Amino acid sequence: MTDPTTPAEDPTPARSDERSSAPPVGLAWALSQMSGLLLSRETVETALELVTSLAVTATAGTLGAAVTVVDEHGKRSRAASNSAAEQADTLQYEFDEGPCLTAWRTREPVRIDDTTTDARWPRWNEAASRLGVRSVLSAPLLVGDESIGAMKVYCERPMNYGPHDEHVMRLLAAQAAILLANTQSLAEARRLSRQLTDALASRDAIAQATGVLLARGAASRQDAFATLAATARRTDRSVEDVARALLAAVTTRNSGSAAP
Repeated sequence: MTDPTTPAEDPTPARSDERSSAPPVGLAWALSQMSGLLLSRETVETALELVTSLAVTATAGTLGAAVTVVDEHGKRSRAASNSAAEQADTLQYEFDEGPCLTAWRTREPVRIDDTTTDARWPRWNEAASRLGVRSVLSAPLLVGDESIGAMKVYCERPMNYGPHDEHVMRLLAAQAAILLANTQSLAEARRLSRQLTDALASRDAIAQATGVLLARGAASRQDAFATLAATARRTDRSVEDVARALLAAVTTRNSGSAAP
């Protein structure tokens, strides 16, 4: 990485679209790796690590890549190919500005040709240039009409990315968005399953506690439940907690009675 204490050499290399039109690794191969991943049962972390490595190898001159996810938990990097990419991302979250967040918000690719001259995000550009980042290309992760984040590549050289790289990143971002949407759907399905299991367990506990109160003389199930609800309000607990406490007390008492 460029030493921020010494002036960086600026040979102004040719734009990527003026160089060879083929990335270092064939795009067809990269997309086939993504497609294979979609059909496998990789963990989310492993999947995102593969996404970032494909972005690095499929775009010329890239220093590092990262994937940003934006959801109810906030903005965060779910994967970064190296510390430079992670630091550049962290600065965007701190300043709440930068090419990645703009790509997420506008749902359009964003390119910076030179952080030392770009005026759109002055605080982030200045900090990123001190890290040695000179050019950036970011593409949104789109699932239907929803933008769930962005993936981006960073380079130490100015004017590194061009239209061809943008095309590559659009394709990779589309695949990454599908992957992330699938993993999020799986996580949501598991969450709902846990909630259903918990709800059923809660229902069973309340039903058993109601039965205990009926055995003790409650006039009806409604009256038994009303007793549980009143205790819950009085003790600032949930009905389920009251029910489980009652069942635990009954179990303890029965165990004591059964002891010789």
